[in-house]
Amino acid sequence: MEDEKYMALALEEARAGAAGGEVPVGAVLTDAEGRVLAQDHNRPVSTNDPTAHAEILVLRAAAARAGNYRLTGARLYVTLEPCPMCAGALLQARVARLIYGAADPKSGAAGSVLDLSAHPGLNHRLEVRGGVLAGPCAEVLRDFFAAVRERS
Repeated sequence: MEDEKYMALALEEARAGAAGGEVPVGAVLTDAEGRVLAQDHNRPVSTNDPTAHAEILVLRAAAARAGNYRLTGARLYVTLEPCPMCAGALLQARVARLIYGAADPKSGAAGSVLDLSAHPGLNHRLEVRGGVLAGPCAEVLRDFFAAVRERS
């Protein structure tokens, strides 16, 4: 299916991030027709930027390319449920769909800890599908943090 295809690309990005010492979260942003607008992985460590999450980076790249911060109709595929910062950015960009892999029970803002995607006080809603390739998405995170603990 289409969601799995793009999540597999996001997983490739997550693995690239892990290889570079970043927490392995990857994201792919497509337009409504499925054309890839941007893809990237977390880069807070390498950029010394706490906002350099994969979701933020693909939104920035796609908005710059489009010449518009509103990415109406876009779909975001990300290996980990977005945090509040990233979920807020998706809403500001007017992204239509969020598809994520692994749930984040510590800071997930698309239903796990809180749900910004459907907050009644906000003027935009996100269609959310979680659990796409959840096993491999969670595995890349588990493997990364297990390796970090071994080095400590």
